[in-house]
Amino acid sequence: MALDGVAVCALVKEFSEKLVGLRIDKIYQPEHDEIHITLHGFGNNYRLLLTANANVARACFTDESKPNPTQPPMFCMLLRKHLGAGKITAVHQPGFERVIEFNIETYNELGDIVVKTLVVELMGRHSNIILVDENGRVADSIKRVDFSVSTVRQILPGIVYEAPPAQDKMNPKEVTTSEILDVLKSAHDGEKLDRVLLSSFVGVSPLIAREISFRALGTSDIYMSELDFSKQLDVATQMYNLFSDVSQGKFSPCVLINKETEKPIEFSPVDILQYGDLAQKEYTDSFANLADRFYKERDKKERMAHRAAHLVKLVSTNIERCAKKLHLQQKELNDTQKKEKWQQYGELITANIYRIEQGADSVVVQNYFEDGMPEVSIPLDTRLSPAANAQKYYKKYNKAKTAEQELTRQIELAESELSYLETVEEELEKATSEADLAEISDELAEQGYIRRVQKDKKNKQKVSSPMEFVTSDGFYVLVGRNNKQNDVLTLKTARGADLWFHTKNIPGSHTLLVHEHDREFTDKAILEAAQLAAFYSKAKESANVPVDYTLIKNVKKPAGSKPGFVIYTTNQTAYVTPPKSVECFIRK
Repeated sequence: MALDGVAVCALVKEFSEKLVGLRIDKIYQPEHDEIHITLHGFGNNYRLLLTANANVARACFTDESKPNPTQPPMFCMLLRKHLGAGKITAVHQPGFERVIEFNIETYNELGDIVVKTLVVELMGRHSNIILVDENGRVADSIKRVDFSVSTVRQILPGIVYEAPPAQDKMNPKEVTTSEILDVLKSAHDGEKLDRVLLSSFVGVSPLIAREISFRALGTSDIYMSELDFSKQLDVATQMYNLFSDVSQGKFSPCVLINKETEKPIEFSPVDILQYGDLAQKEYTDSFANLADRFYKERDKKERMAHRAAHLVKLVSTNIERCAKKLHLQQKELNDTQKKEKWQQYGELITANIYRIEQGADSVVVQNYFEDGMPEVSIPLDTRLSPAANAQKYYKKYNKAKTAEQELTRQIELAESELSYLETVEEELEKATSEADLAEISDELAEQGYIRRVQKDKKNKQKVSSPMEFVTSDGFYVLVGRNNKQNDVLTLKTARGADLWFHTKNIPGSHTLLVHEHDREFTDKAILEAAQLAAFYSKAKESANVPVDYTLIKNVKKPAGSKPGFVIYTTNQTAYVTPPKSVECFIRK
């Protein structure tokens, strides 16, 4: 769920309990739309994450420390100047809006104590983080909003801060049961109950609207025409009770997990009953930590997808081009299969040249190349002599023969290129850091797909290392992140007694099961290494994935072949189903 008024209310309660009285230690801006603030005091330390990302806007605690830019962005430096060493004195939620205000006591240029406000607006694409000075004016914001962006409300340095325009909705924390009943009575019969609640009350999300309906009526899919007075009263009572608990700060933070995929599907500061047995439910004491847990993976994937977008488009375009070229070459190669017929026609014309009249458009002869010597009609060019017609067919044969040889070579190259590009496509899906993308970009530059960018030696990217795991019985497993790393892992890191794994005819990572002294590999270790190879491949979502494995000494790289390409012999094949998560393996 997106953070609604209920979620913001729960966050404000938790921030008020844990952060008021704490001092700001450090401020970072690792992303263009994200701020990290570390706070300490009373023996406690917290890292507060604030992000105005349109799809995952949130305020929460986090334990993740992201790499920071060498030069802090302007907004980060402004926050350090105004809020450094400041003390949080209060946390508010104005109205029941998706807005959090942190009041921070600090000093101005004259040394006087003043209170400045860090406003976090969590409103989808309108999300923002705004510093408001002691006079109520905007010092700056992480996203500046001028007239070209909005004619209704501008967020620019120096202007008076105005709260987001109020919605024409009722505050659910302030309404009575009778007022809720009045809303339900006036609703159109053709409307669904959850949509009525959503459009009538501020801060209510679709999840909460459906939950109120479910608690009252046992269903979240019902129209207003189906509600008599008794059912309307049940809805009003359930809604009043839920928001009474919210007003009193009674929360039960929970996350709902899909039982099949084991992935979170919803989270909420209040108990959610509408999913029944379809989802597993886990409770926690901290909603601020739960929000980070829920959004972290989605946020990481979205940011990586954004950063890798130009590489993904480049690789995708080249895959399409290569596949199209391969299709045309295959078609041309099929046409060359007629070459034997051209040769036979030339031979048959030569053998029967005495029977062919000048200017004839065809000749019927016995085909002694086939059993029973059936008659065959051979088309002739009326402008040519019988001998010239024979030469014409010989030339077609020789041309087709040469084309077949060249097309066969070109098809091998195209298939090799397509296979390589598919591995790069898989690498981009697995990329989890800037270093991963930088290595893939370097690889594509080396292969001539993009122009090499001149790098600043001072800001040189650190080379990433292979992923490291430990099997349940203690063997180390190394998994390459990209083709260049696959080559290093297979050709330099590996030793002769190590086992090498790769999905059979499927793009994926080179995987190494490391041999330890005189200890023999167990069947369990081989199975788990094969599962990791399958997980880090294009067949990640499949079952019974074939994974080849062999001793590393049986793996060779042909001279001049593309990164990640090897050949191997004396292999065995294991059929495995990739795990849903690699958390079942202990990272080294």
